[in-house]
Amino acid sequence: MAKGKDVRIRVILECTSCVPKGIKKESRGISRYITQKNRHNTPDRLELRKFCRYCYKHTIHGEIKK
Repeated sequence: MAKGKDVRIRVILECTSCVPKGIKKESRGISRYITQKNRHNTPDRLELRKFCRYCYKHTIHGEIKK
């Protein structure tokens, strides 16, 4: 049985280059991915290079608060 906090948690990754564009009408939205991370191995915020369908290129996606 699990005790206390789970080791693996779900995190949301958001495109860092779409967020500044969100103010303008150019971008249709903000790219987001849902993934998991191990709380003990990566206590800091997670950053991964993922494909952004709004920028049409690979960009850095950073972890956001739920």
